[in-house]
Amino acid sequence: MARNAKRCEKEEKAEKLKLKKALQKGNIEGSRIHAENSIRQKNQGLNFLRMSARVDGVASRVQSAIQMRQVTNSMAGVVKSMDSALKSMDLEKVAGIMDKFERQFEHLDVQTQTMEEAMSGVTTLTVPEDQVESLMQQSADEAG
Repeated sequence: MARNAKRCEKEEKAEKLKLKKALQKGNIEGSRIHAENSIRQKNQGLNFLRMSARVDGVASRVQSAIQMRQVTNSMAGVVKSMDSALKSMDLEKVAGIMDKFERQFEHLDVQTQTMEEAMSGVTTLTVPEDQVESLMQQSADEAG
């Protein structure tokens, strides 16, 4: 998807060049079409980037869920170890198991924080008229 975003960026620049050439030739209708195409490519590229971020976010959540399951299974083993250590009242063993338990919770907190930081939103692919007019004016100013 990031590759598609770069392709859209190149096409946007190419359409801007075509827009300038059309304006220099006095082809207003052609320049409008190139302005619309340029803005459409820009918006499509942004949407590809957003979708790429969303896919990365979903992949991160899936990975987090897998790791969460591993931590949960590991914690179940720690709880069993704590239970047997408490029955034998071996304080050194209990302290070691408690340390392991705390490390696993810290690891879980880091995974949760990473997952929460990987979210994003969505927009549409419309070409607003004011953007077309603005781009045409900007290109006309640059073309002279």
